[in-house]
Amino acid sequence: MSRGRPRNRGRSARPAPPPKRMTVTIDALGHHGDGIVRGDPPIYVPRTLAGETVDIEVSGSRATLLAVKTPSPDRVEPPCPHFGSCGGCALQHMAEPAYRAWKRELVLAALTARGFATPIDSLISARPHTRRRAVLSAEARGRSLALGYHERSSHSLVDIQSCLVLTPGLEALLPALRTLAKPFQAKGGLRLTVTETETGIDLAIEGGREPDPTALATLTETMHTAGIARLSHDGEAVIMLTEPVVAIGPARVGLPPAAFLQATQDAEHALADHVTAAAAGAKSAVDLFSGLGTFALRLAQDRPVHMVESERALVEAGQAAARRTSGLKQVTGEVRDLFTFPLATRELDRYDLVVFDPPRAGAAAQAAEIAACKAKTVVAVSCNPATLARDLRSLVDGGYRIETVTAVDQFLYAPHIEVVAVLRR
Repeated sequence: MSRGRPRNRGRSARPAPPPKRMTVTIDALGHHGDGIVRGDPPIYVPRTLAGETVDIEVSGSRATLLAVKTPSPDRVEPPCPHFGSCGGCALQHMAEPAYRAWKRELVLAALTARGFATPIDSLISARPHTRRRAVLSAEARGRSLALGYHERSSHSLVDIQSCLVLTPGLEALLPALRTLAKPFQAKGGLRLTVTETETGIDLAIEGGREPDPTALATLTETMHTAGIARLSHDGEAVIMLTEPVVAIGPARVGLPPAAFLQATQDAEHALADHVTAAAAGAKSAVDLFSGLGTFALRLAQDRPVHMVESERALVEAGQAAARRTSGLKQVTGEVRDLFTFPLATRELDRYDLVVFDPPRAGAAAQAAEIAACKAKTVVAVSCNPATLARDLRSLVDGGYRIETVTAVDQFLYAPHIEVVAVLRR
């Protein structure tokens, strides 16, 4: 029998206190793009800027903006009609010079927190209508289908009619996506990954149910009209009119369904330019968390490259592209979970150049092995400045020095930033 505190039988849970209205001044802009009112606890206010006096409604540490009484000089009119309800963007209300400075500060603050005083190159900016890959959600609403992004910190879906970060081709596709997703709809909603490729749009639907076979003819006709190359469901192709293909350096790569790709082509080129420039003189390279071979297939123009990635389909797609591309040095591949089974120092010692581009969690275990290896050059690419700074700390403590750090904004109006750092022994 339990000897703990007796249960509170017959009593209902105490109701949450009602929201409190107050007027506050925003002290700073946090790394998620919310205004912060310092206190215990701090209060986070979306769609505000540092120095503004605002009316808010507070529940716990989260607040809803009611009115801006004293606006910041950096406040501008948001260009999208969905801003404020849609959670896809956080900072459309911020003037471009201040926005650029804040994005750069995200990287600087992460590095400073790990003891670095490294200068950061000028921010490489994102442009509207350049995002070629996006993930949207869809759910049934009566007889229609809502399609868009969720509200900030909510499961509520905002049904969008336009999106100024998407490429014109993807934005024009929004009505057709509703038609294509409808036969798959079921309780629980759908997840749609859309990618613009050289041969058409790749549409990957996750969730829902298998479409009725009688719907396939209509789906095919809609795909033809909308310029969709392939429609897949839960990783399996349902209809493929042509293979979706992307250009990576000199290679043309067949895209597996919903495969990861840098969100904008501009950012991919900027990152790749830094990686290939840093590789000058290297006679061999390993590309860790290689994906399709975004860097490997470019690096292989001058040296053999070994690509390592946990998803077999990505490794096979990259290697197949390498075999079809004349003039490349040998590209070998390995399917391996680098979080649980990182390449050991003795394996890394074979290479002059190590490139790693992990997910947001970073690569703590792999960075520790890299820190002890003999490679002369390491290039770290990351979409999370905090975990990048942690991994750089391991590398610098192991004897590397940071040569350059460059911030690349491919997530326009969102509180995310891509970073590439070059280190040498």
